Amino acid sequence: MSNRSEEVERFMQELEHARKDEVESLRTAILAAHPGIAERIKWNAPSFCFKGDDRVTFKLKPKDCVQLIFHRGAKVKATQGFSFEDTSGLLQWAAPDRAVVTLRDLAEVKAKKKALCQVVVQWMEATSQ
Repeated sequence: MSNRSEEVERFMQELEHARKDEVESLRTAILAAHPGIAERIKWNAPSFCFKGDDRVTFKLKPKDCVQLIFHRGAKVKATQGFSFEDTSGLLQWAAPDRAVVTLRDLAEVKAKKKALCQVVVQWMEATSQ
């Protein structure tokens, strides 16, 4: 059974973005990284869910790069007691419980895809407890 959604498929067909190939490559890799990851549209972009909660969402502006926002869901949660060790070195922390990964082109996506998928799965598991 595929964890791709028709909603995101339609969104991707209509997406006009300079880094659309990068978005699709990352989308495919993230969905394949763990059978519990699902997708939907949030913030007018593909978003990845785990146990029903959004956890990692594309940010498609600006259009000269691709960004993934690592967050803990739609509602603000207390940061006391929350920690996450990023062994990948990919995450740039925007807040104690929110991080961003920025990828500039397809070569960077290919070079960092494996590490990115690992940190996505780790984030999903750490933030769903």
